[in-house]
Amino acid sequence: MPTDRILTSHRVLITGASGFMGSWLAEYLGQKGAYVINLLSQWEPQGRFVQSGLVHQVHNVIGQVEDYALLERLLAEQGVDTVFHLAAISLEGRAFQSPHVAMEVNVRGTYNVLEACRRNRDTVRRVIIASSDKAYGDSPVLPYTEDMPLQGRHPYDVSKSCADLIAHAYAHSYGLPVTIGRFGNIYGGGDLNWSRLIPNTVRRLLAGEPPRVRMPPQGDFMRDFLYVRDAVQAYMAMFDGLDAGVARGEAFNFAMGGSWTVLEVVKTLQWLLHREDLVPDLLPASHGEIVHQHVSAEKARRLLGWAPRYTLEEGLRETAEWYREHLSTTSLSEPHERPHAVAS
Repeated sequence: MPTDRILTSHRVLITGASGFMGSWLAEYLGQKGAYVINLLSQWEPQGRFVQSGLVHQVHNVIGQVEDYALLERLLAEQGVDTVFHLAAISLEGRAFQSPHVAMEVNVRGTYNVLEACRRNRDTVRRVIIASSDKAYGDSPVLPYTEDMPLQGRHPYDVSKSCADLIAHAYAHSYGLPVTIGRFGNIYGGGDLNWSRLIPNTVRRLLAGEPPRVRMPPQGDFMRDFLYVRDAVQAYMAMFDGLDAGVARGEAFNFAMGGSWTVLEVVKTLQWLLHREDLVPDLLPASHGEIVHQHVSAEKARRLLGWAPRYTLEEGLRETAEWYREHLSTTSLSEPHERPHAVAS
């Protein structure tokens, strides 16, 4: 990975820079000198984007990806050369409860971004779309590889399958410089979606409460993970891959390339936080989800030279320390789940 990258000549739009993943990407791009524009759909005063001061270091434009006219005008007026499209309904539970909202944001939002980029081809040189390993659906064949069909069945998974296919259409039908990242479960400091496994487990352990683990009838969920710092480098590998001519119209998997049960992750966090005395509460899963996931990132290694640098233990250690510091100054009581989340 280039460590001396200079991006001072670039004007970059991130949809969803105020979200968990987006804040880390915006921070990196800003540190490398890029002029970063954020499409801000909602104000999250407790989020990392605001608390870290990033909100004052980027150019914020109030709006949503569902507003096509705004997107087209924004790209033209700001002379954007690179678009990172991260804005999404990123919680599976939220998508299950409100599928119409999920489709509006995740599907219509994606084709709005792509069409606005197509109409601004004179300036837009790179379009990087955030997808998910959930786009593959509940496949009987693992690990996922990029040549497998996209066959999501549940609302969130379907929305990602659709958005992914639409991105391919714009790349292959119109020659738009698009590449797609299909990410495993991204985790790290700053994720305040407490319904997710890792943030809620750390929060409860720090509060001296037993972690809660949702279990499907089949036994246990298995997931592939990716630490947020490795995810930032994955986005930049796609940026470089477009410039090198190896990423246009291509999709890439990004994850550690393993599969862990949720109980394994919980037990690792208990060990890191010295709370092995707490017995996890096992709860039934409330809605349909993919049971087993495992991602092959061989294509990204081969074509982009990308590989994760963090082991799961190393990433969880840094993550736990971030929450320990953050939650030392805020309430540890059970927070309400946010009704709308952006940037998985």
